[in-house]
Amino acid sequence: MLYTLHKNIHTSSLDSALSDLRIIISQRIQAHFNEQLFPFHQWLAQQFNGELYNEEIGKHIPHLQHPDEWIILMLALVPHVSPNFFESIIQEQLPGGGDFAEFGGVKATNHRSMLPTGETVQFVLAGTSVEDRLKVQFYFSEDHFFFRESILWLEPVKEGEPVMSGRIILAQDVVDKILLGRESAPRFGLDFPAKRITTQMNWNDLVLPNKTSQQVADIVTWLKHHHKISADENLKRKIKPGYRVLFYGPSGTGKTLTAGLIGKQFEKEVYRIDLSQVVSKYIGETEKNLESVFKRAESKDWILFFDEADALFGKRTNVQSSHDKYANQEISYLLQRVEDYPGLMILASNFRHNLDDAFVRRFHAVIHFPIPNAHERYVLWQKSLPDSLTSNGSVDLYQLADKYELTGASILNAVQFAVLQCYARNTTELQQADLLDGIRKELMKEEKSA
Repeated sequence: MLYTLHKNIHTSSLDSALSDLRIIISQRIQAHFNEQLFPFHQWLAQQFNGELYNEEIGKHIPHLQHPDEWIILMLALVPHVSPNFFESIIQEQLPGGGDFAEFGGVKATNHRSMLPTGETVQFVLAGTSVEDRLKVQFYFSEDHFFFRESILWLEPVKEGEPVMSGRIILAQDVVDKILLGRESAPRFGLDFPAKRITTQMNWNDLVLPNKTSQQVADIVTWLKHHHKISADENLKRKIKPGYRVLFYGPSGTGKTLTAGLIGKQFEKEVYRIDLSQVVSKYIGETEKNLESVFKRAESKDWILFFDEADALFGKRTNVQSSHDKYANQEISYLLQRVEDYPGLMILASNFRHNLDDAFVRRFHAVIHFPIPNAHERYVLWQKSLPDSLTSNGSVDLYQLADKYELTGASILNAVQFAVLQCYARNTTELQQADLLDGIRKELMKEEKSA
């Protein structure tokens, strides 16, 4: 029996799309058992007539143009909305039951119904034609935008098993975009060991030495104009994409804030790699943990920020044990991954010389964030005072700035402590004594005396 596509304007877009997909799979199964009586490809071309089945689904993926791509996207989406979808079609078309290995599909740990694999796509799009089944593999190659933009891909399989037997992984942000109309942020965890950095501050809140500010301005210049280099016929062959920067200096001197402000200015998401989640004692796990971040970041044009980078990018050692061998392999992997990243990557460390020399040579800029001098500390004290309180005659910011070598973060902590003391006394006047108590607490953290 021939079907016509369901195009009821009164049904939801998703229901309509699922109905279309059900018809396609049903027709493919019928064609599989009687190809001579029912030419599937001819029918499919007539039904599409050069257009996607459902524009509401397709519009969420800008490069989605070919009907095959729409079918693959829908096959990957089905388990997220209709768990028994595939089984119900097979049972309807094959009421006598039996194993239908040609359809592909696997079972998951928690999901009790069938999950589609690359072999499922091959069956639906190509049937038993070897030539057409080989062509289908292009949609899961690194050259296709599905993979390049981290939309969907095949789960790796054990060595020796067919590549196309891997299940189709549809990125969660794509699922949310299609089903909920919004893109969700990735969930922090072992599979994605990175957290987004945001800030409510602006560039006026950042106090840096002139040399440091000028070098930060170079990053801004690259972000504004790097696409012109990529478009230059000569330079694009010779200059690798991406920009790699090392921020080094004591904690609290503005490294993380600078990264956040750059992202804020250019409306780019900044993700801080959590080293406690990345570094693993198990061989190969560190690379695996990082790869999930790199892959996602490349398709989203994120700014990656590695704090305490020497834990990951430290100096290679002489090989004296198997552990040293694999540690050096991790560094070699990171070297290649850092060099290939097409966006802005910032590494931060307290000490420049803790990093492997091979990494430092690959940086476009090495920027020092020193302890602020007396004048800079005075400006920081000024910028940190609350708007809701007044300073009484005892407050002497010149004295505080001149006497105590504090970072911007420590100054802000000291001010916060003093403000809380004012609130506790139910007064609106900030006092020098409270600021000094806040300074002492900050110095005690560093085992220094006031």
